[in-house]
Amino acid sequence: MRLTADSRALTAHFRAFISLPTGGESFAALSFSPMATAAAPKRTPHDGQTMANTSSARKAARVIARRTEINTARRSRMRSSVRKVEEAIASGDKTAALAALNAAEPEIMRAAQKGIVHRNAANRKVSRLAHSVAKLGK
Repeated sequence: MRLTADSRALTAHFRAFISLPTGGESFAALSFSPMATAAAPKRTPHDGQTMANTSSARKAARVIARRTEINTARRSRMRSSVRKVEEAIASGDKTAALAALNAAEPEIMRAAQKGIVHRNAANRKVSRLAHSVAKLGK
């Protein structure tokens, strides 16, 4: 099989990410480098490249992108507050855990109110955290 200049360049490009079999090895023995996944840029579905054809669809895409950013921030804030409670519980400090729970509960319920998480999931999360904090004193 003859390699053209394009296929040689392509092979050289992929050789940086994978180790190609040499000699008698089969292609089943390919080993992928972890750098191949780390080098790929993170793409989001709303990174400004929309396929909208109408003005209302373009506006909807802009609104979705804006809301996605806001919702991501809210979800992150909720998860951070839950993590603080869980870390306080893990450390065994009941007063810190109680203070963290009192700060986290409004964040979780606000996320449910805004539609970030389901209302029942938020109630379940608060209930489980409260139960874990209550067990610390026993």
